[in-house]
Amino acid sequence: MSSTEIDLPTRTLGVVAHAAGDLRVEAIPLRRPESSDAVVEIAYGGICGSDLHYWTHGAAGESILKAPMLLGHEVVGTVVRQATDGSGPPAGTRVAVHPATPGGDSPRYPADRPNLSQGCTYLGSAAQFPHTDGAFTRYAVLPSRMLRPLPDDLSLRTAAVAEPAAVAWHAVARAGEVAGRTALVVGCGPIGALVVSVLRRAGARAITAVDIHDYPLAIAGELGATTTLRADDADAIAAVDADVVIECSGNRYGLESAIRGATRGGRVVLLGLLPTGLQPAPLSLVITRELEVLGSFRFNDEIDAVLGALADGSLVVAPVISHEFAVQDALEAFAVAKDAAASAKVLLAF
Repeated sequence: MSSTEIDLPTRTLGVVAHAAGDLRVEAIPLRRPESSDAVVEIAYGGICGSDLHYWTHGAAGESILKAPMLLGHEVVGTVVRQATDGSGPPAGTRVAVHPATPGGDSPRYPADRPNLSQGCTYLGSAAQFPHTDGAFTRYAVLPSRMLRPLPDDLSLRTAAVAEPAAVAWHAVARAGEVAGRTALVVGCGPIGALVVSVLRRAGARAITAVDIHDYPLAIAGELGATTTLRADDADAIAAVDADVVIECSGNRYGLESAIRGATRGGRVVLLGLLPTGLQPAPLSLVITRELEVLGSFRFNDEIDAVLGALADGSLVVAPVISHEFAVQDALEAFAVAKDAAASAKVLLAF
């Protein structure tokens, strides 16, 4: 054991969803590391919409909670034990975590887009059974390949938004060239707000942000939105006539706004995860305007570019972090994060 490694406990404090409405902060066993696993002392974890859905509904989209699951995939921390096979960063290294494990034996996805692999697992996801535990825990045993060393001048607290910022970065990349173009962002929760920031960094000429609440619109304004609109102002949204639209609300009304706000020949990127099943939408406008409608799901290696942009200050994220709670107060933190009218990204401090 190196001088920077520590003796590890057999149990560690974690945030576990047992069923809909049943969220607990409890001691859980620390998994025995495989040779390619590192042990990370988690500093911060960001509460994601999927974490909220597992708590409130017992499901996130089609991922149904069938057994207690440790939540959390937006995490950063410090390596306290390097993988015994020598892979990954050494003990003492501050890291962000890429929570995906691409895989499966189906060849039906592009080789350069592992986020689409059918067997892909994600920390804190019930998409597979047994579920993939997350990392809302004081100590997390993680594959060393998930770890991304932080630049020296990037704080752990700022890096805590690297994962959702990578989701936003991927969506903006799906939109194509945005420099000098007009953009519309529908839904300004944490992901939508980060989309605004990424669009600003990418050189969008004008960015219109839409939401039902004033608080997220104010954050979007801080991050670079040139115009903000209430979601019930249908005429104003339709008049935006945006070259690029990124839908982040994940509901049918946001989808309608995104289509109506797009210019003829424009591109609409669907980032917000719509509920499973059929969704009503004005598809006649997709046809008559020859709109390109694309999906955007998670990300691949964009987190590396995000960390660099966070470190050099070109990607602004500070206004997105609205609250911080100790892990012992996770139930209160989740309740605050659920209130979109009064919170943005809520962090747990471990």
